[in-house]
Amino acid sequence: MMSLYTTLIRPWLFTLDAETAHHGTVEACRIAGALPWMPQITRACLEFTAPELQCKVAGLRFDHPIGLAAGWDKSARALRMLDHLGFAFAEIGSISAKPSQGNPQPRLFRLPRDRAIIVNYGLPNDGAEAISLRLAAYRTRVPLGVNIVKTNLGPSAPACSDDAILADYERSVSLVHRHADYLMLNLSCPNAAGGKDFFAQPGNITRLLQQLKPLDLTCPVFLKVAPGDDAAEHERLLLEVDAFDFVRGFSFNLPPGKPATLRLTTPRSAWEQLPGAVAGKPVEDLINRCIAGLATRINRQRHVIIGTGGVFTAADAYRKLRLGASLVQIYTALIYEGPGVIAQINRGLCSLLLKDGFRNVNEAVGADLHHA
Repeated sequence: MMSLYTTLIRPWLFTLDAETAHHGTVEACRIAGALPWMPQITRACLEFTAPELQCKVAGLRFDHPIGLAAGWDKSARALRMLDHLGFAFAEIGSISAKPSQGNPQPRLFRLPRDRAIIVNYGLPNDGAEAISLRLAAYRTRVPLGVNIVKTNLGPSAPACSDDAILADYERSVSLVHRHADYLMLNLSCPNAAGGKDFFAQPGNITRLLQQLKPLDLTCPVFLKVAPGDDAAEHERLLLEVDAFDFVRGFSFNLPPGKPATLRLTTPRSAWEQLPGAVAGKPVEDLINRCIAGLATRINRQRHVIIGTGGVFTAADAYRKLRLGASLVQIYTALIYEGPGVIAQINRGLCSLLLKDGFRNVNEAVGADLHHA
């Protein structure tokens, strides 16, 4: 399956503008999901499971630890196919209280030499009300996460008040939480103005969670925070969520801009003027440091980490698990390797677990921390 993608499908897709290829792929999945037997056939071709990969995280059961990160299906248009692509879970969005067009085009760029993309979408989505109706109409067979963010009103919009930012999140959560297996509150989108720095201010995460508490959320909630390996920031984060039992864990976002630490091999002239944040292989080391730093401080009976960033192989995923992530998400790997990469990662994970003497993937979570 991967060789078919890399030899035939990817070369054709890469002749298209990156955003055109992305939207075309999502639309093709939407159409295929409505065709008789197509989801089941796709699932039979792509799915790989094994008993040693099954895990329970934050009260949810997963056939294996590999899921789809937010950003691919932004408005839940391809739900009927999304849960037949081989993922153990999928996350849609980011979605916001109001519909948003996002940032001006072009806003998605490929860096093939670095197995990376530059993303400047700016959170385009159909809005929580429309998306909640789609979620209510179809229940996925794998756990479904909904990534929630503040509405991007555009660079010329006036600054939002604190109350308006909090109300925006509350509106979205109130509309979708009954249709989600988990929520991911995106508190640090690097490509949208108005609110992305709000949650870096001490006390504002607590204010948001206090506003959500009356909704009596029954699904686990995760927080997607800015990437940083500063111990003091990790302690602040844990302190702010301490009083809220519905918060079950964390994930790290992309770093804003193009930090020098990413060490891109693509010539600077090809990317320095492009707007947006880098995703894919170049962010792997940074996110791994963030995961390891936070994992040493969390109470693993209460909180878990969902790892993202630069996962292309079983070794990449295994590294995040051993550093303390309980689940791992991919996105950029789909662009370069196709959906067959999911089964390939899972087969490799089985071999790595056996080699290290682990009977189940849960036993590998945080294994490297014990030797630090």
